[in-house]
Amino acid sequence: MSDDQPPPQLPDRLYFKIGEVARLVGVKPYVLRYWETEFSVVRPGKTRSKHRLYRRKDVETLLEIRRLLYAERYTIEGAKRRLRELRPSAAEDAKADPDTTLARVLDELRDLHRLVSTQEPVPPLEIGNRSFSDRDRK
Repeated sequence: MSDDQPPPQLPDRLYFKIGEVARLVGVKPYVLRYWETEFSVVRPGKTRSKHRLYRRKDVETLLEIRRLLYAERYTIEGAKRRLRELRPSAAEDAKADPDTTLARVLDELRDLHRLVSTQEPVPPLEIGNRSFSDRDRK
């Protein structure tokens, strides 16, 4: 992937394995592991077998890191500063609609469960006295 190409279209999924992310970003997996140590905003989850699972947001951040380092020629420290400037504040995140946030978290949990499990479909999730199931989201 050359530095002046637009970023690739991400598949419509919530989680990606390290090899897929490496291909999408255009770097080797060891570079992604190094960036994890340098950029605190990139924290992939791990399966029981310690395989990395990157969220869509992580992949988008990694694409931005690659652009800053390779196309814009920032140093690691400069890219960290630039990411902090571009990143929305925690206060803005807190203003999100709780029902929308909960539905998004529930979707991510279901997708993660499907990735790491070969068992039956995910049962309805109960939080407090409220039950959330697939039929509640329609």
